[in-house]
Amino acid sequence: MTVHDRIVAEPFSLQRRNPNGGTKPLTTWGFANETDVLTDVLLGSPNFLRHLSTSSLSRKHLREAPCNIQIAQAQHKDLVAAYEHFGVNIHRHEPTPELPMQVYSRDSSVMTPYGAFITAMANWWRRGENYAAIRTYEKLGIPIYDMVTAGTFEGGDFNVIEEGVVLIGCGGARTQEEGARQVQAWFDKEGWETRLAFIDEYYVHIDLMVVPIAEKLTAVCLACTEPGIVDWLKGKGHEIIDVPFQDTMALGCNFMSLGKDRVIAPTSSKTLIGQLKARGFEVAAVDMSEISKTGGGIHCMAQALKRVPA
Repeated sequence: MTVHDRIVAEPFSLQRRNPNGGTKPLTTWGFANETDVLTDVLLGSPNFLRHLSTSSLSRKHLREAPCNIQIAQAQHKDLVAAYEHFGVNIHRHEPTPELPMQVYSRDSSVMTPYGAFITAMANWWRRGENYAAIRTYEKLGIPIYDMVTAGTFEGGDFNVIEEGVVLIGCGGARTQEEGARQVQAWFDKEGWETRLAFIDEYYVHIDLMVVPIAEKLTAVCLACTEPGIVDWLKGKGHEIIDVPFQDTMALGCNFMSLGKDRVIAPTSSKTLIGQLKARGFEVAAVDMSEISKTGGGIHCMAQALKRVPA
Protein backbone atom coordinates (compact mmCIF):
# COMPACT_ATOMS: atom_id res chain seq x y z
CA MET A 1 0.00 0.00 0.00
CA THR A 2 1.38 3.40 -0.98
CA VAL A 3 1.34 6.57 1.10
CA HIS A 4 -1.35 7.91 -1.27
CA ASP A 5 -3.54 4.86 -0.59
CA ARG A 6 -3.14 5.41 3.14
CA ILE A 7 -4.19 9.06 2.81
CA VAL A 8 -7.36 7.97 1.03
CA ALA A 9 -8.05 5.31 3.68
CA GLU A 10 -7.35 7.57 6.69
CA PRO A 11 -7.89 11.25 5.80
CA PHE A 12 -5.66 13.61 7.74
CA SER A 13 -7.44 15.68 10.36
CA LEU A 14 -6.15 17.85 13.18
CA GLN A 15 -8.48 16.49 15.84
CA ARG A 16 -9.99 13.05 15.58
CA ARG A 17 -10.67 12.16 19.23
CA ASN A 18 -14.26 11.61 20.29
CA PRO A 19 -14.49 13.74 23.47
CA ASN A 20 -16.77 11.12 25.04
CA GLY A 21 -14.51 8.18 24.23
CA GLY A 22 -15.16 5.33 21.85
CA THR A 23 -12.86 6.68 19.15
CA LYS A 24 -12.68 4.33 16.19
CA PRO A 25 -9.23 2.70 15.69
CA LEU A 26 -7.38 3.33 12.44
CA THR A 27 -7.29 0.61 9.83
CA THR A 28 -3.89 1.27 8.20
CA TRP A 29 -1.77 2.72 11.03
CA GLY A 30 -1.34 2.29 14.77
CA PHE A 31 -0.90 -0.68 17.06
CA ALA A 32 -2.48 -2.44 20.02
CA ASN A 33 0.73 -2.86 22.04
CA GLU A 34 4.48 -2.19 21.94
CA THR A 35 5.55 -5.79 21.38
CA ASP A 36 3.73 -6.82 18.19
CA VAL A 37 5.70 -6.91 14.93
CA LEU A 38 6.99 -3.45 14.03
CA THR A 39 6.38 -2.71 10.34
CA ASP A 40 6.74 1.09 10.24
CA VAL A 41 8.80 3.46 12.36
CA LEU A 42 9.26 7.23 12.45
CA LEU A 43 12.84 8.43 12.94
CA GLY A 44 14.37 11.86 13.32
CA SER A 45 17.65 13.06 11.89
CA PRO A 46 20.97 13.82 13.63
CA ASN A 47 22.04 16.13 10.78
CA PHE A 48 21.78 19.23 12.98
CA LEU A 49 22.33 17.52 16.33
CA ARG A 50 23.76 19.61 19.15
CA HIS A 51 24.60 18.62 22.71
CA LEU A 52 22.24 20.71 24.84
CA SER A 53 21.34 20.74 28.51
CA THR A 54 18.11 18.76 28.31
CA SER A 55 18.47 16.68 31.50
CA SER A 56 20.82 16.00 34.40
CA LEU A 57 22.37 13.16 32.38
CA SER A 58 23.10 15.35 29.36
CA ARG A 59 24.44 18.11 31.65
CA LYS A 60 26.81 15.61 33.29
CA HIS A 61 28.23 14.63 29.90
CA LEU A 62 28.48 18.28 28.87
CA ARG A 63 30.68 18.91 31.91
CA GLU A 64 32.84 15.83 31.63
CA ALA A 65 33.03 14.74 27.97
CA PRO A 66 30.76 16.47 25.45
CA CYS A 67 29.34 14.47 22.56
CA ASN A 68 31.44 14.04 19.44
CA ILE A 69 28.74 14.89 16.90
CA GLN A 70 30.40 13.12 13.96
CA ILE A 71 30.64 9.85 15.90
CA ALA A 72 27.06 10.30 17.10
CA GLN A 73 25.86 10.71 13.52
CA ALA A 74 27.72 7.56 12.48
CA GLN A 75 26.14 5.64 15.36
CA HIS A 76 22.69 6.77 14.22
CA LYS A 77 23.45 5.40 10.74
CA ASP A 78 24.16 2.03 12.39
CA LEU A 79 20.80 2.24 14.16
CA VAL A 80 19.04 2.94 10.85
CA ALA A 81 20.85 -0.05 9.34
CA ALA A 82 19.52 -2.27 12.13
CA TYR A 83 15.93 -1.32 11.29
CA GLU A 84 16.64 -1.93 7.61
CA HIS A 85 18.13 -5.34 8.47
CA PHE A 86 14.83 -6.34 10.09
CA GLY A 87 12.77 -5.05 7.16
CA VAL A 88 11.11 -2.17 9.00
CA ASN A 89 9.74 0.64 6.79
CA ILE A 90 11.45 3.87 7.87
CA HIS A 91 9.67 7.22 7.74
CA ARG A 92 11.51 10.42 8.63
CA HIS A 93 10.94 13.90 9.96
CA GLU A 94 12.30 16.57 7.65
CA PRO A 95 15.53 17.81 9.30
CA THR A 96 15.90 21.54 9.89
CA PRO A 97 18.69 23.52 11.61
CA GLU A 98 16.25 25.01 14.10
CA LEU A 99 15.48 21.58 15.59
CA PRO A 100 18.79 20.20 16.93
CA MET A 101 17.15 17.50 19.10
CA GLN A 102 14.66 16.14 16.55
CA VAL A 103 16.57 12.85 16.43
CA TYR A 104 14.51 11.96 19.53
CA SER A 105 11.33 11.38 17.55
CA ARG A 106 9.47 9.73 20.43
CA ASP A 107 9.16 12.97 22.38
CA SER A 108 7.22 15.31 20.08
CA SER A 109 4.29 12.98 19.43
CA VAL A 110 2.76 9.66 20.46
CA MET A 111 1.20 7.13 18.09
CA THR A 112 -1.94 5.37 19.32
CA PRO A 113 -4.52 3.01 17.78
CA TYR A 114 -6.61 6.13 16.98
CA GLY A 115 -3.96 8.34 15.42
CA ALA A 116 -1.12 10.42 16.80
CA PHE A 117 -1.35 12.93 19.58
CA ILE A 118 0.96 15.91 19.67
CA THR A 119 2.82 16.51 22.91
CA ALA A 120 4.00 19.72 24.60
CA MET A 121 7.77 19.86 25.05
CA ALA A 122 9.35 21.19 28.22
CA ASN A 123 12.53 22.74 26.75
CA TRP A 124 11.81 25.90 24.76
CA TRP A 125 14.34 24.95 22.07
CA ARG A 126 12.39 21.75 21.34
CA ARG A 127 8.85 23.13 21.05
CA GLY A 128 9.16 23.55 17.30
CA GLU A 129 9.42 19.76 17.05
CA ASN A 130 5.72 19.54 17.89
CA TYR A 131 4.77 21.65 14.86
CA ALA A 132 7.15 19.70 12.64
CA ALA A 133 5.49 16.47 13.83
CA ILE A 134 2.11 17.75 12.64
CA ARG A 135 3.60 18.32 9.19
CA THR A 136 5.03 14.80 9.18
CA TYR A 137 1.69 13.20 10.05
CA GLU A 138 -0.05 15.31 7.42
CA LYS A 139 2.45 14.07 4.83
CA LEU A 140 1.85 10.45 5.87
CA GLY A 141 -1.93 10.83 6.04
CA ILE A 142 -2.10 9.92 9.74
CA PRO A 143 -4.88 11.72 11.67
CA ILE A 144 -4.10 13.71 14.80
CA TYR A 145 -5.97 12.25 17.78
CA ASP A 146 -5.50 15.36 19.93
CA MET A 147 -2.91 17.80 21.30
CA VAL A 148 -1.65 18.23 24.85
CA THR A 149 -2.61 21.68 26.15
CA ALA A 150 -2.81 21.37 29.96
CA GLY A 151 0.93 21.27 30.72
CA THR A 152 4.10 19.77 29.37
CA PHE A 153 4.09 16.15 28.23
CA GLU A 154 6.71 14.17 26.29
CA GLY A 155 6.32 10.92 24.40
CA GLY A 156 8.84 8.96 26.44
CA ASP A 157 6.32 9.08 29.28
CA PHE A 158 3.57 7.21 27.38
CA ASN A 159 4.32 3.54 27.93
CA VAL A 160 1.87 0.98 26.49
CA ILE A 161 2.40 -2.02 28.75
CA GLU A 162 -0.07 -4.27 26.94
CA GLU A 163 -3.23 -3.84 24.91
CA GLY A 164 -5.48 -1.28 26.58
CA VAL A 165 -3.04 -0.62 29.45
CA VAL A 166 -0.75 2.43 29.65
CA LEU A 167 1.79 3.54 32.25
CA ILE A 168 2.18 7.33 32.14
CA GLY A 169 5.34 8.82 33.60
CA CYS A 170 5.31 12.10 35.46
CA GLY A 171 8.59 13.59 36.65
CA GLY A 172 7.82 17.29 36.76
CA ALA A 173 10.81 18.58 34.80
CA ARG A 174 9.84 17.15 31.39
CA THR A 175 6.27 15.87 31.87
CA GLN A 176 4.16 17.83 34.33
CA GLU A 177 1.32 16.29 36.31
CA GLU A 178 -1.21 18.54 34.53
CA GLY A 179 -0.18 17.22 31.12
CA ALA A 180 -0.07 13.63 32.37
CA ARG A 181 -3.56 13.86 33.83
CA GLN A 182 -4.95 15.35 30.62
CA VAL A 183 -3.61 12.41 28.61
CA GLN A 184 -4.79 9.98 31.29
CA ALA A 185 -8.33 11.37 31.03
CA TRP A 186 -8.40 10.81 27.27
CA PHE A 187 -7.53 7.14 27.59
CA ASP A 188 -9.75 6.57 30.61
CA LYS A 189 -12.63 7.59 28.33
CA GLU A 190 -11.42 5.12 25.69
CA GLY A 191 -11.79 2.35 28.27
CA TRP A 192 -8.07 1.84 28.86
CA GLU A 193 -6.51 1.07 32.20
CA THR A 194 -4.21 3.98 33.00
CA ARG A 195 -1.70 4.42 35.77
CA LEU A 196 0.49 7.39 36.62
CA ALA A 197 4.08 6.73 37.65
CA PHE A 198 5.56 9.63 39.63
CA ILE A 199 9.30 9.48 38.97
CA ASP A 200 12.23 11.62 40.06
CA GLU A 201 13.16 14.10 37.31
CA TYR A 202 16.68 12.61 37.35
CA TYR A 203 15.28 9.64 35.40
CA VAL A 204 13.82 11.92 32.68
CA HIS A 205 11.11 9.61 31.27
CA ILE A 206 9.47 6.35 32.32
CA ASP A 207 10.94 4.59 29.25
CA LEU A 208 14.40 4.83 30.79
CA MET A 209 13.18 2.55 33.59
CA VAL A 210 10.38 0.32 32.23
CA VAL A 211 10.10 -0.99 28.65
CA PRO A 212 8.07 -4.00 27.37
CA ILE A 213 10.09 -6.68 25.57
CA ALA A 214 7.51 -9.26 24.52
CA GLU A 215 4.07 -10.38 25.64
CA LYS A 216 4.11 -10.50 29.48
CA LEU A 217 7.87 -9.88 29.55
CA THR A 218 9.14 -6.45 30.62
CA ALA A 219 12.54 -4.93 31.34
CA VAL A 220 12.59 -2.92 34.56
CA CYS A 221 15.31 -1.22 36.56
CA LEU A 222 14.22 -2.53 39.97
CA ALA A 223 16.69 -0.24 41.74
CA CYS A 224 14.89 2.92 40.62
CA THR A 225 11.31 1.84 39.88
CA GLU A 226 8.64 2.28 42.53
CA PRO A 227 7.82 -1.14 44.08
CA GLY A 228 4.12 -0.48 43.55
CA ILE A 229 4.68 -0.31 39.79
CA VAL A 230 6.63 -3.56 39.87
CA ASP A 231 3.86 -5.25 41.87
CA TRP A 232 1.29 -3.90 39.41
CA LEU A 233 3.20 -5.43 36.48
CA LYS A 234 3.64 -8.76 38.25
CA GLY A 235 -0.05 -8.74 39.13
CA LYS A 236 -0.75 -8.66 35.38
CA GLY A 237 1.42 -11.72 34.91
CA HIS A 238 4.50 -9.92 33.62
CA GLU A 239 7.86 -11.55 34.12
CA ILE A 240 10.50 -8.96 34.97
CA ILE A 241 14.05 -8.82 33.64
CA ASP A 242 16.02 -6.57 35.98
CA VAL A 243 18.31 -4.06 34.28
CA PRO A 244 21.06 -2.94 36.69
CA PHE A 245 21.09 0.71 37.77
CA GLN A 246 24.46 1.47 36.16
CA ASP A 247 23.26 0.02 32.85
CA THR A 248 20.08 2.07 33.13
CA MET A 249 22.07 5.29 33.60
CA ALA A 250 23.83 4.42 30.32
CA LEU A 251 20.37 4.09 28.70
CA GLY A 252 20.55 0.29 28.87
CA CYS A 253 16.83 -0.07 29.58
CA ASN A 254 16.01 2.06 26.53
CA PHE A 255 15.71 -0.38 23.62
CA MET A 256 13.22 -1.18 20.85
CA SER A 257 11.14 -4.35 20.66
CA LEU A 258 10.47 -5.41 17.07
CA GLY A 259 8.18 -8.35 17.86
CA LYS A 260 8.84 -12.04 17.08
CA ASP A 261 11.54 -12.12 19.79
CA ARG A 262 13.69 -9.50 18.05
CA VAL A 263 15.16 -6.45 19.79
CA ILE A 264 17.47 -3.55 18.97
CA ALA A 265 19.47 -2.74 22.11
CA PRO A 266 22.50 -0.63 23.02
CA THR A 267 25.79 -2.50 23.37
CA SER A 268 26.12 -1.01 26.87
CA SER A 269 23.21 -3.12 28.12
CA LYS A 270 25.23 -6.28 28.59
CA THR A 271 23.03 -7.82 31.31
CA LEU A 272 19.83 -7.37 29.30
CA ILE A 273 21.41 -8.61 26.06
CA GLY A 274 22.75 -11.70 27.83
CA GLN A 275 19.34 -12.45 29.35
CA LEU A 276 17.58 -12.03 26.01
CA LYS A 277 20.01 -14.19 24.06
CA ALA A 278 19.67 -16.90 26.70
CA ARG A 279 15.92 -16.85 25.99
CA GLY A 280 16.47 -17.22 22.24
CA PHE A 281 15.94 -13.58 21.22
CA GLU A 282 17.67 -12.14 18.18
CA VAL A 283 19.39 -8.99 19.41
CA ALA A 284 20.91 -6.32 17.20
CA ALA A 285 23.37 -4.59 19.52
CA VAL A 286 24.20 -1.05 18.41
CA ASP A 287 26.80 1.24 19.97
CA MET A 288 24.92 4.33 21.16
CA SER A 289 27.57 5.53 23.61
CA GLU A 290 28.26 8.88 21.96
CA ILE A 291 24.82 9.93 20.70
CA SER A 292 23.22 9.00 24.03
CA LYS A 293 25.35 11.66 25.73
CA THR A 294 22.86 14.16 24.29
CA GLY A 295 20.10 12.70 26.44
CA GLY A 296 18.35 9.66 25.02
CA GLY A 297 18.59 6.10 23.79
CA ILE A 298 17.22 3.78 21.13
CA HIS A 299 13.62 3.85 22.40
CA CYS A 300 13.75 7.66 22.56
CA MET A 301 14.87 7.84 18.91
CA ALA A 302 11.90 5.97 17.44
CA GLN A 303 8.15 6.39 17.23
CA ALA A 304 6.38 3.18 16.23
CA LEU A 305 3.79 3.98 13.56
CA LYS A 306 2.43 0.52 12.84
CA ARG A 307 2.63 -2.90 14.43
CA VAL A 308 0.80 -6.06 13.44
CA PRO A 309 0.21 -9.33 15.33
CA ALA A 310 2.83 -12.00 14.72
